[in-house]
Amino acid sequence: MPQAKQRYKVIIRCKNCGEKYILRGRYNEDGGLDTGFKRCVCGNEANFDEDVSLEE
Repeated sequence: MPQAKQRYKVIIRCKNCGEKYILRGRYNEDGGLDTGFKRCVCGNEANFDEDVSLEE
């Protein structure tokens, strides 16, 4: 049975409007974190603070 990848809790805060998103994600083969997040409701696609922690 293959071992499941570890999930992480990701908190993303928009630096433009302050909106906060709490998501779950997994690291991909390229070392990036996959959460499915694309952009903030204000249209911001690049200017974010991210906090990543291991999900319990």
